[in-house]
Amino acid sequence: MTIELTPGPGLSRVGEASLTIDKCGPSFGAEVIGVDVATASDTQVAALREALVEYKVLVLRGQQLDDAAHIEFGRRLGDLTTGHPVHDSGDVAREVYALDSTDNGFADVWHTDVTFMKRPPLGSILRPLVLPPHGGDTNWADTQLAYESLSEPVRRLVDGLTAVHDGNREFGYYLAQKRNGQGNEWDGEQVTALVPVEHPVVRVHPETGRKGLFVNPGFTSHIVGVSDAESRAILDMLYAHLTKPEHIVRHRWRLGDLVLWDNRSTVHYANRDYGDARRVMHRITLAGDVPVGPS
Repeated sequence: MTIELTPGPGLSRVGEASLTIDKCGPSFGAEVIGVDVATASDTQVAALREALVEYKVLVLRGQQLDDAAHIEFGRRLGDLTTGHPVHDSGDVAREVYALDSTDNGFADVWHTDVTFMKRPPLGSILRPLVLPPHGGDTNWADTQLAYESLSEPVRRLVDGLTAVHDGNREFGYYLAQKRNGQGNEWDGEQVTALVPVEHPVVRVHPETGRKGLFVNPGFTSHIVGVSDAESRAILDMLYAHLTKPEHIVRHRWRLGDLVLWDNRSTVHYANRDYGDARRVMHRITLAGDVPVGPS
C-alpha cells in the first residue's frame, strides 16, 4: 500500500482506503477524519497503520470505546504488550496501562515509552476517560526531523554513539517496594529487576530507514564511552534541539479522542497544568523490536 497525497486546503487523502487526513503541522502529525475504529474495515486499519509511520502521530475524534474495544483495535494493528513492565494498573485488562493523576499518573517529562527495556514498544494508543476542564494537553516531538536538522558534523558525531536507558530512576523504588520485586510479564518473562540497557543514540527506523534521535530525558542516563561532563553536554544539546518548537505538535484532548503515535520516531510530554483536577488516561502499546543504529 502506497501513501499518495493530493493537493488541498489542509486535507489530503491517504492510501487505498482513502483516509481523509488533516495535517496538524507542516512536517508531522495528522487528524484522521471520518473513521470509526470500532467498525473500520481491514483496508482502513491497514491504511491507518501505514499513516502512523508516515505522520508519526494520528488523532481520531469521536471514538466510543471501552477497554475491550480499545484492545481489539490495537490487536488489528499488531501484537500487544502488557500495559507496563512493572506498574500495577489495578482492575483492568493486562494490556492496559492506566494513568490517573490522583495516583501519581503523570508524564510531565519528555520521554519515549519504555525505552528502558531491550524491546521498547513500536507504538502507543491512548484515550482519555476523565479530563480536567482545562489543560492536560500532550506534546510530541519528531525525532527524525530533529536529527535531520542537526548540522552535518553533529550528525556524524551522534551516529556512532550508544546510550544507557535506565528505568530505575522512575520505577525502581516502585518495583522493589510496591511490587516486592515482582513486576509484570514483558517479552515473555516476568520483570523482577530493571537492568539498564544500551540503545543507539541514533535509531534507524525499521520500516522507512530514516534516522532519528533515540534519547530522552525520562529514561536515558548517560552516553557510553565518554566522560560524565561530555555525556551531559551532548545529551543537553540534543534535548534542547529535539524540543525546539518547530519539531513539536500539541494536542488538546476531548473525550472520545484516540491518539496513536510511533514510539520509534517521537518523544512526548503531558502538560501537568491542571492543578487538583483529575486526569485519567488508558494506554495500550504495540510490541516493537530491538533498536538498531546506523551501520
